[in-house]
Amino acid sequence: MSVTALVFPGQGSHFVGMGHDLHEAGGPARAVFEQADAVLGFSLTSLMFEGPDDELTATQNQQPAILTHSAACLALLDGKGIEPAFVAGHSLGEYSALLAAGCLSFGAALRLVRRRGELMAAAGGGAMAAVLGPAAQEIEEVCAAAREVGFVGIANLNCPGQTVITGEPAAVEEASRRLKEGGAKRIVPLRVSGAFHSRLMQPAAEELRQALAAASFVDARVPLVSNTDGLARTGAEDIRQALALQMTMPVLWDLSVRRMAAEAVARFIEVGPGKVVGGLIRRIVPDVETLAAGTVDEIAAL
Repeated sequence: MSVTALVFPGQGSHFVGMGHDLHEAGGPARAVFEQADAVLGFSLTSLMFEGPDDELTATQNQQPAILTHSAACLALLDGKGIEPAFVAGHSLGEYSALLAAGCLSFGAALRLVRRRGELMAAAGGGAMAAVLGPAAQEIEEVCAAAREVGFVGIANLNCPGQTVITGEPAAVEEASRRLKEGGAKRIVPLRVSGAFHSRLMQPAAEELRQALAAASFVDARVPLVSNTDGLARTGAEDIRQALALQMTMPVLWDLSVRRMAAEAVARFIEVGPGKVVGGLIRRIVPDVETLAAGTVDEIAAL
């Protein structure tokens, strides 16, 4: 049997109607939605199923919604006999990965991502853009030159040919202009409220660190491959520190996937809404198997 990793999507994978079929399946999946509403004190479920889209897209709502969708999928996956060798998540997805690893309870993870979303939304004053085409080294050189107008740097190394930059709006615009003139295939401004995964998030990171310190973590049953450095972690305190650093450091998704593939992982199962993560993995290591587990039918087919 193939060595398996469970991987989890991050911000941007939401959509109105997300998770409705999981809720309708009843049982443990529906219990996840009911717990989410109780923990948060409002009907996240209604927002996920009915919108409106702009309210669901708000960072402080979107992050708990994606976590809840992934948690409901995990509830249905239980008993399928899947024993992952690693778990990993793209940015926000690390919190979902820690549910799968038994490091956090759903309630604790939900409160953390709600707070994380609030802090990120409040940070404001930043911009991000996806850059398609140039290599990371070229993008870093352009960002360095564009810092004459403000801070800009790399936020995500997603896969070959896809990098996200982040920073002050004028600097992101200047770097984008230079990259386009230099032959970038496409520059896509992202709908975000701040300069995520950059030093501009330091105040938010300090407040999140306090929330992380108050949360109850236990050692992970399955190694988590961290965004910050691609290293596998199981210790509760080590993971807690990595989550705090994640707010201000780039998401090294390309490196994380290559590390898992180097450890003989040949099957990646994306647990949660959308199929973005699986698409990135296929561009990083084309020969592996990628499967989706975001709907009742997809989970039944595993």
